[in-house]
Amino acid sequence: MKDISIYFKPVSEELSEPLGELHSSLIVHDSSGFPQFDKKGIALIYVPEYRHSTIEPGSNEEFRKQFYQLSLGDSWDFSIYDLGTINPGEKTEDTYFALTQVVSELLKKDILPLVIGGSQDLTLSLYRGFEAQEQTINICSIDSSLDIGDPNAPISAEGFISHLLMQRPCYLFNYTTIGVQRPFTAKKDLDLFDKLYFDVCRLGEVNNDFKVAEPFLRNSDMLSIDFSSIHSHNDNKYSNTNGLNPLQICQMAKYAGISDKISCVGIFDVLPDQNIGSSNLLAQIIWYFIDGYSMRMGDFPIGSKKNYKKFYVHLDDFEDDLIFYKSDKSNRWWLEVQYNAESGSKYDRHKLVPCNREDYENALKDHIPDLWWKTLKKIS
Repeated sequence: MKDISIYFKPVSEELSEPLGELHSSLIVHDSSGFPQFDKKGIALIYVPEYRHSTIEPGSNEEFRKQFYQLSLGDSWDFSIYDLGTINPGEKTEDTYFALTQVVSELLKKDILPLVIGGSQDLTLSLYRGFEAQEQTINICSIDSSLDIGDPNAPISAEGFISHLLMQRPCYLFNYTTIGVQRPFTAKKDLDLFDKLYFDVCRLGEVNNDFKVAEPFLRNSDMLSIDFSSIHSHNDNKYSNTNGLNPLQICQMAKYAGISDKISCVGIFDVLPDQNIGSSNLLAQIIWYFIDGYSMRMGDFPIGSKKNYKKFYVHLDDFEDDLIFYKSDKSNRWWLEVQYNAESGSKYDRHKLVPCNREDYENALKDHIPDLWWKTLKKIS
């Protein structure tokens, strides 16, 4: 493993005294030195890089103080590391490079990077951290807009996805955005997502039932959260008056933690001067993700599907049956997308698509789920 300690400065000395049960269990990069990765777990990383956004630069470790004071979960039998802060480099590209190197090395050690930012264009660095694995991945974003941007324009927090799509080789299979608010989203961006067979889950759908987000999160390798997409935060510095509420975002963080597939998370657009209330909400989002991580069940893609219950659904005017799987471990559902083997095996990890029982019940009514069509189009 490469030495990644060179990119970090330790956690502030002000936080060296034990603040609570959780703090006492953490392996913290402090004056005693950089942590050794003895077992798998989660690594907390702070990156206050804001130069590609409209946010005033700065640094604020209040979220750490709020997080340290929380209680330890019931079954947290893994290591939780706080690696400290990656200071912005001389150029933004230097920060990107450092974060990419850190993410790549942690993934090799089965350590899940949990990055607190910084503007959301840092998502590109997380994505690049997966390149060494040389496999296509799915990204999920929780955001009020799509942040596509112009590939010919400079990268920004509001326009980075187009730059991600231009990466060569491209390892992106699917991109999902949850919590999209139509007033903040141009029709041309929605049309592009539709053309690429990407997924959009609107805020109204989440408000009707936040469980709609669970299959999208279960299908993702990486999660990027725009903290400013949450409703107000009890902080007038955040201006979204109609976004996700704290209960919804914490539940989604737990779903993401439970997902056996997610191996990297970023929470971005965290204001350096946010108040204690916002820092406490951020700390709780982190806590619920970790609590979900402690509940992982080894379902697909980690476990074998041999022990799953298999359901065949015949559709009128359709040659092949749809095949659904239900896990006995978790009662969660998947839909198999069969494709021509000549397309290659690089898509094998994407042919079982997370879904819910409603998709199965709708198939019984002769409705083919959109997720089946979209996945088939991308594979073929």
